Amino acid sequence: MIAKNPPMGWNSWDCFGAAVDEATVRRNAEYMASYLKEYGWEYIVVDIEWYQPTATTHMYEPFSTLVMDEYGRLLPAENRFPSAAGGKGFKPLADDLHAMGLKFGIHIMRGLPRMAAHRHLPIKDSEYFCHEAANPNSVCAWNPDMYGLKADLPAAQAYYDSIFRLYAEWGVDFVKCDDIAREYPHCQREIELISQAAARCGRDIVLSLSPGPAPLERAEHLKKYANMWRITDDFWDEWRLLKGMFERAEKWCIHAAPGHWPDADMLPVGALRQCYPEKGWTKFTKAEQRTMMSLWCMMRSPLMIGGDMPQNDEFTLGLLTNKELLAIEKESWCAHPLRTTEEESVWIAPRKDGTGYYAAVFNLSDRKRRIAVPAPERKPARIMEIWSGKEARALSAALPPHDAAVWRVWYE
Repeated sequence: MIAKNPPMGWNSWDCFGAAVDEATVRRNAEYMASYLKEYGWEYIVVDIEWYQPTATTHMYEPFSTLVMDEYGRLLPAENRFPSAAGGKGFKPLADDLHAMGLKFGIHIMRGLPRMAAHRHLPIKDSEYFCHEAANPNSVCAWNPDMYGLKADLPAAQAYYDSIFRLYAEWGVDFVKCDDIAREYPHCQREIELISQAAARCGRDIVLSLSPGPAPLERAEHLKKYANMWRITDDFWDEWRLLKGMFERAEKWCIHAAPGHWPDADMLPVGALRQCYPEKGWTKFTKAEQRTMMSLWCMMRSPLMIGGDMPQNDEFTLGLLTNKELLAIEKESWCAHPLRTTEEESVWIAPRKDGTGYYAAVFNLSDRKRRIAVPAPERKPARIMEIWSGKEARALSAALPPHDAAVWRVWYE
């Protein structure tokens, strides 16, 4: 099964925007292999515009010249990814990451390049041409690189098949497809084409759909055709966005299961915005970072690190390597909130093996607050608070503003 557990990895967007390059990717991969792989982190994902030679910031350059082959398939810009020289694409980079025991992912926009349509390029291994598949009336509102596709025409499926075969040849393990998750209903058929192309490309590839919020009423369709999908627009290091995630998590948590995961977006921790004029560190307090990690794990969201990992401090590394917390992603099921108010939230998640459960409390208020989990019907034999690693007598904590406590509970 693809994505039996929520995928865990790193994505370049939060720290390098459209300007990520091969040296940066390799540096982060080496860090993950050395410090995080043993904890389950494995995906290294190159985000948007890796095919744009002049990208140097987080911004897009509208109507810039993109690198592509004679079949309209985008290729890595060799000045930014030198190992792609000679038509090798991402294969050398993917091979090196695989040798580290990691997996490799890329970002794509739905559709095909405008340039490919305007040049009437053929679609590889088909009788069709790019301009036949392209829909000039379907253009992303925030990045005009691509045309959407005429999803009811066989040329559209042929194009998606051609790019996913290429990704399989490169050794891609993860594809984040953008400008699609919230674009129901007009992109519904396009999601199906992309899913089919991924399924028959000859390689197991996790399919992630962005950006959110994906419509809740389309949950069953998303579960059938994708492995993960965004439940929010871009999530950044602002408390109002984190507090707002509790409502989304409550609605979506019932849809988390092996093979398909509602995605609360990346973890903006550590060194962010490294391509901005003023490089920055996460604006989240340590308490808010604990709350974020606790909620993401309790709801079993995919985990994608957003910061430049080699700059991690001791706190950030500890945040990402708490074995007991990360185990919730794999060992629990049917997580749900017992209550959520403006000031607090209480969650519970049974363990799959029946030996106990996990419980979490969150202080959503701006003052210190004691929060307790309702007394369980079955008396616990042992309780451990996961962030501190200390034994506890009760499921109750006096929390500073915006902080969280998480317990593992063993039955007698």
